[in-house]
Amino acid sequence: MAAETVTQIISISQAAEAVAEQTFYIPMTGPAARPRRSLKHDDTFIVLDSHGDIGASAGGPDGLFHHDTRYLARLELVLDDLQPLLLGSNLRDDNSALTVDLTNPDIYRQGRLVFQKDLLHIVRTIFLWRGAAYQRIGVQNHGDARASFELTLLFDNDFADLFEVRGERRPRRGTGTSRLLGPTDVLFGYRGLDDAERTTGLHFDPRPTRLSVNAATWQLELDPHEARSLFVAVSCNRPVTEKPARFFQGLLAHRREMRQSTMGAASIETSNNIFNEVLCQAMADLNMLMTETPQGRYPYAGIPWYSTTFGRDGLITALQMLWIDPRVAKGVLRRLAHFQAKAIDPLADAAPGKILHEMRGGEMAALGEVPFSQYYGSVDSTALFVLLAGSYFERTGDEATLIELWPAIEAGLAWIDGPGDPDQDGFVEYQRATEKGLANQGWKDSYDAIFHADGQLAEGNIALAEVQGYVYAAKQLAARCALRLGKPDRVRQLEAEAKALAERFEKAFWCEELGTYALALDGRKRPCKVRTSNAGQVLFSGMIREDRARLVAADLMRPHFYSGWGIRTVAQGEVRYNPMSYHDGSIWPHDNALIALGLARYGLKHSVAHVFKGLFDAATYMDLRRLPELFCGFRREKRRGPTLYPVACAPQAWASATPFTLLEAALGIEFDVARCEIRLRNPHLPTFLNEVILRDLRLGGSSVDLRVSRHGDDVALEVLRTRGQIQVSIVLAR
Repeated sequence: MAAETVTQIISISQAAEAVAEQTFYIPMTGPAARPRRSLKHDDTFIVLDSHGDIGASAGGPDGLFHHDTRYLARLELVLDDLQPLLLGSNLRDDNSALTVDLTNPDIYRQGRLVFQKDLLHIVRTIFLWRGAAYQRIGVQNHGDARASFELTLLFDNDFADLFEVRGERRPRRGTGTSRLLGPTDVLFGYRGLDDAERTTGLHFDPRPTRLSVNAATWQLELDPHEARSLFVAVSCNRPVTEKPARFFQGLLAHRREMRQSTMGAASIETSNNIFNEVLCQAMADLNMLMTETPQGRYPYAGIPWYSTTFGRDGLITALQMLWIDPRVAKGVLRRLAHFQAKAIDPLADAAPGKILHEMRGGEMAALGEVPFSQYYGSVDSTALFVLLAGSYFERTGDEATLIELWPAIEAGLAWIDGPGDPDQDGFVEYQRATEKGLANQGWKDSYDAIFHADGQLAEGNIALAEVQGYVYAAKQLAARCALRLGKPDRVRQLEAEAKALAERFEKAFWCEELGTYALALDGRKRPCKVRTSNAGQVLFSGMIREDRARLVAADLMRPHFYSGWGIRTVAQGEVRYNPMSYHDGSIWPHDNALIALGLARYGLKHSVAHVFKGLFDAATYMDLRRLPELFCGFRREKRRGPTLYPVACAPQAWASATPFTLLEAALGIEFDVARCEIRLRNPHLPTFLNEVILRDLRLGGSSVDLRVSRHGDDVALEVLRTRGQIQVSIVLAR
């Protein structure tokens, strides 16, 4: 065997061992046999295949999930024991329902064709509402003879924890049961090792011809053109005496609630119909991911793996949506303030003042098999919390909410200056408290995401570049909040701390030989001299010098970073660069969005337009015009779309918010509450947009409709309508 081949085998073996050591790795063992579709309502979501089935085809994380537990693992429709043929499946534009059109295959009985294909039209309509999945199966005979056949729903459940579905192995599980409750109802039960009772109820209407604990069969006889409807409701943890809502009653109520929840946000229309589709899909996805919590609406991070409260994701999504709908930020801030850590807990990586990373409601979290019941292992959420709180106040002037949040803001700042800086060198750092926690605790949290130029992984207390930028911006904004609250001493202190941080950062992170900032400092204060997009996010904070900001920006737009679709997380040529990796060369839409805001901050609007155009072009190739969590970082080629990442979440909140952030960066939207004025700073539209119309853009109690039109490199502003006292202006200087 050649030495080169032996080396390759050893390298592959080492890579496999590294994967095995990764905590909470999401495996991908094969392709999906059918495309997947997802729906969500509050703490319940469902993943189905293109036929509307659960568990009928390989390769997908199928199921009905509620509070991080799978409440239905199989729901498959068969016609005379055969799978129907797919005509098409479509999500409603507002994500309120999935509709699947099917027809019958050729049906043989005793070797004789008795039922020709394409005579039956079967329509499955599925929606979620208040902890239950509802389905109508409509069947119509389009043949010229009477049709006699059986329709069967096959169903089962395992009450698997979401982390089991992701690939975690458990030595012990709880006890499951299944029983008939009568001629129309089946109940699955599970007593977990956490002693919690979980139940799944299935209700069928009309009464099936035959019903068992795993199948419901209707014997149907349809005259020519006759139609029938069958209904099934699957309820999570609903008392057996409480029947689910009627299908149409629930569907209408669900859509009414969705419409009411979106009222009050600005709307956008452009001259580009495809971009309008991108925006509509993005807004529909964001509305679906929003979850009503006791503290307000919260954008859950993504489906299927992250449909829960994530601190970092919620904060960044709210920041991206702040100009359109600041109510999202208010809900996020109030919820995270409510769960802010009050004590030291190494298992949860918690310390007083720290902001939540992730919370889970499943059995494994309750038992401590995973540390995420309430987990605080993110180094950036606390700074982002303070940053968002200050940004929210500047956007709205909501002093009552600022006063409510101020103790949490101060507690967060205390964590930043205290436990967040364990060696007191002036930089916020992380190192996981136990081996159960996340090894890397910035947004690039893969085990191999933080490394030196030779590929060696960084160790010890790690200070990430972009986190220092978040802290700088947080302290600047907190100082302005303190000014409003009449705390002049605090204002001076925070401003001085921010200035000192910027000076320290320039000395410690700038790499002259790279012409950009280091990815991080390791525990020995050695800079990780690697070209990464993290430096681009430092632009977003406004912390760095003008001359160096332009060097960073120019580097980000060169081919080793900019693929044609967007900016890679790691530049091509770096030792760990891999365009198919999660964080070491892939393209993340939200990362590009924050970089675009940074480019705009330094007046680099042509670079903003370049990033905007690349991501828009990528979205035109995506299923449903939906930007996923990430995609591969391969170089753009003519007449080919971007390469997808196989286990990316879609929809994913901060990816869905990206088109709105790119538009914000292009237009340079600023809000001045004191003057009741909206300013467009150096607005510049990309070439694919000739016109943008914003309707009901609100500031305080006033609102405006306006049109921005492109004329070459220039734009024209037209105010279409105002309500209340509000002004709009263009500023053509930094």
